[in-house]
Parts: sequence; structure tokens; C-alpha cells
Amino acid sequence: MQNKKFVLLLLLLCLLVGGSAAGYRYLTSHNADTGISADSAPQKITAPDFTVMSRAGEAVKLSDAFGKPLVVNFWATWCGPCKSELPAFEAAYRSYDDVEFLMVNLTDGQRETTEIVEEFLTENGYTFPVYYDTLTSAANAYSVYGVPVTYFIGADGTIQNSYMGAMSGEQLTALIEALLAEEQEVLQ
Repeated sequence: MQNKKFVLLLLLLCLLVGGSAAGYRYLTSHNADTGISADSAPQKITAPDFTVMSRAGEAVKLSDAFGKPLVVNFWATWCGPCKSELPAFEAAYRSYDDVEFLMVNLTDGQRETTEIVEEFLTENGYTFPVYYDTLTSAANAYSVYGVPVTYFIGADGTIQNSYMGAMSGEQLTALIEALLAEEQEVLQ
């Protein structure tokens, strides 16, 4: 009796695997012509605009920075991975004059306040430009639910790349170099 059950289960498994393989071959052969060639340029996505507050209390729009390659990093002082990557951002900010940095702090007014951030920046000697997302305009525009997350935006205002999680200095440098290389291709 158990032998019959085993054979029946084995037969069912074979039918399932065989049917799946046949279905896959059928679908891929009938949907292979999508009209998009491998040589087609990927569609560029314009970076969603947002408004944040500068450290001086002035409203700043992301689109105001278009015209130069941009690195937009979302972070908070309570975020350990954010804090671990900030030295790399400081080094990159000091090294790349041809790239604009927008370090967007998720300032909720409770867990993260401008006072907390200012003290943190002073204690650590960070000089990169910090902007406060007090109205969650930036976080909402980019659906930021976890930090850190970084976007690399071309001078034309299109998103070139993104990275979720903490980056090492080498990773950040590689992504900035890729952004600059893309800019050079556009100019040629």
C-alpha cells in the first residue's frame, strides 16, 4: 500500500515538473518578442522633486540643484548604519567638487530634532550640506521607509542609480565615479 502511494506521489511530482517546464517553454517562446532590443537605451526616470529646509532655515528644492550631478542621502542620527557611512560621505564631499551633496535628515521633531542633528554634526566635525525633511516631503517623494538610502542623480535630473543600506567608502566612490562617467557619456 505504501509503495503505491510512493509511486503515485512520484508520478504527480514528475507531472508537475514536466508541466512547469513545458509551460515555461511555451510562455517564453510566445512572449520573446517584446519589441525592446538589448541595444535600446533604458528609459530615464526624472528624480521626484521635494522641498527641505537648509540649516539656515531656507526652503530648498531638489530641482534647484539640477545641472550638476547629485548625491542624495537619507539618514538620521539614531540610525547606526547611517552613522557608520557618514565619514565616507564627508570624505567624498571634500573630494568631489563637481558633485552636489544633499544629506537629507529625517527630522520628525521628536526622535530627531534639528538641535540633536546640529549637536551631532558639531561633535563629529561634519561639513557636508545637511537639509532637514521636517514635513517628510523628501521621504514621501522617494518612499523612504528605512535608512540609509542614497540616490545618484544626473545633471539632467534623472536617477542614475540608488543604494539601500550603509555603504563603504569604496562603494560610495565607485557609485560616484559611475555617475560622473555617465555624465561624460552624455556630454559626448
